[in-house]
Amino acid sequence: MRKQIHWLWSHMDPPYRRRHILALAICVFSCMLLLVNPALSRRLIDDVIVAQNPDPLLSILAVMLVVKLGREGLRYLMVITLETDSQNVIFNLRRHLFAKLQYSDLRFYDMHRTGDLMTRMSADLDWCRHFLAFICYRIIDASCTFLFATVYLLLVNWKLTMLLIVITPILLLITKTLSRHIRPRFVFMREKLSEMNTAAQENIAGNRVIKAFAREEYEKDRFEEKNHAFMNSHLRINKLWLTFFPMIELLVNAIQLVTVFVGGLFIIRGELTPGELAIFTGLSWAVSNPMRELGNLINDLQRFSTSVTKVMELSFNQPEIVDEPDAVPHEHMQGKVEFRDVSFQIDQKTILEDVSFTVEPGQTVAVMGPTGGGKTSMIHLLARFYDTSSGSVLVDDCDVRRWKLQELRSGIGTATQDVFLFSDTVEGNIAFGDQELTLDEVKDFARRADAAEFVDQLPDGYDTIIGERGVGLSGGQRQRIALARAMAVRPSILVMDDTTSAVDSETEQYIQAQLRTLPFSCTKFIIAQRISSMRDADLILVLQDGKITERGTHQELLARRGYYWQTYCLQYGIPMQEAV
Repeated sequence: MRKQIHWLWSHMDPPYRRRHILALAICVFSCMLLLVNPALSRRLIDDVIVAQNPDPLLSILAVMLVVKLGREGLRYLMVITLETDSQNVIFNLRRHLFAKLQYSDLRFYDMHRTGDLMTRMSADLDWCRHFLAFICYRIIDASCTFLFATVYLLLVNWKLTMLLIVITPILLLITKTLSRHIRPRFVFMREKLSEMNTAAQENIAGNRVIKAFAREEYEKDRFEEKNHAFMNSHLRINKLWLTFFPMIELLVNAIQLVTVFVGGLFIIRGELTPGELAIFTGLSWAVSNPMRELGNLINDLQRFSTSVTKVMELSFNQPEIVDEPDAVPHEHMQGKVEFRDVSFQIDQKTILEDVSFTVEPGQTVAVMGPTGGGKTSMIHLLARFYDTSSGSVLVDDCDVRRWKLQELRSGIGTATQDVFLFSDTVEGNIAFGDQELTLDEVKDFARRADAAEFVDQLPDGYDTIIGERGVGLSGGQRQRIALARAMAVRPSILVMDDTTSAVDSETEQYIQAQLRTLPFSCTKFIIAQRISSMRDADLILVLQDGKITERGTHQELLARRGYYWQTYCLQYGIPMQEAV
């Protein structure tokens, strides 16, 4: 817990730290002010009421009113300050964690669910704020209130005070037992919350698929199951707390009974004055209430500990793909690509094996093969989303591991079949990789991707806001905007991963013609299944089961009568025995 608090404290800006310490000092001072009015009540009873002397009455009441108002004012200032300081920490943490997410590699996202990451960025962070704004001051408030009240009561009458606090060790034993049993339940509940959020996130993101397959009832039942699991985990915690609560409440109420009963006996025996009994009755809650709050504070501390642990895991995560110490700066990427004996494995599963080829700057290489053959993984290695298991990927005769990631990836423009468009304007999506693009340049790249015509027909043209993931556009329209976005960064290497799979043949031919007349030179990688998309490529690779089984030009591969030739015959309706 100490390390967690220290880590949280380190994310508070220095000016806010001083304010936070001052606010906690105000909390301690306000606890001391609690003793003033009971002491004045003693004078009010002994020196005014019992002594039948009304002279000091108004002055005592005035001081009691000023102390009360002053204490409430200080506590208001304290709460506002603590809340402001906690928001500063959460602001810094959100910024820090979001930056962590930006630079985390693909393997990290392969291992973590979106719903779990969203829970860490929202509910878990809020518990960090709750600790700084509420839990920490309540701990200090309860501790100081109990300590100051106990010391003062010992000075008034130590015998009665010892009777009041004799049950404290019993309460501490109960709360310790509660703490030991409740932490694993909070960890379990946190996991169920994450699963429920993940189910909700996946449902919202995949709502079109759900409707297409009429699976609304199934999804409703699936979420209901997650919702029930979270509710039941919450109820188990509450039941555990309610098991201990009656014992704590009984012992706390015993303090008040002891105060009235034993205090009355002490007055009869002359060991206590009525005014001193008033002090005990007035401060008995200051001894009992902190004990009552112990259970709630332990609950909150365990929830905070569970949440901050999850946040710290995200904070301390280190990406595997980073700039190497000997990374070489490159002013410009020429576009030469070489795969040299590349093998790639994920979780002991071989994706690519002994892949080797070379592409000169400005050339076009096409890759085809069965689904799952490793085509997309090859592109991921080129952009260094993953590192090779063995062998080397070289760009401009330099291993990609010795490139600075920013320079490497900024030189590669990628358009994929699974298009992601942001909730932004059409212009904003096309210019995503280069915010300096003018509107005329955006329109030019849209024209080259054959997107200009349908964009002009949108309600606000290039200022039209398109929905998340391109909602409102057809699959082909989304692909064309993604292609325009990839070309707009003027990359030295342009990657098109099934980019034209959702467009018609005429549009595909137009895009192919535009790619041959780009206003900049670039090496092109085309991943496709259509022969028409790759027949003009300088090099065609056939990738099967992670291995290159065929390579050459269109005519060379047809002559070999392998996978490429069979695909050609199937797509053009040519009987294989008649194919040339």
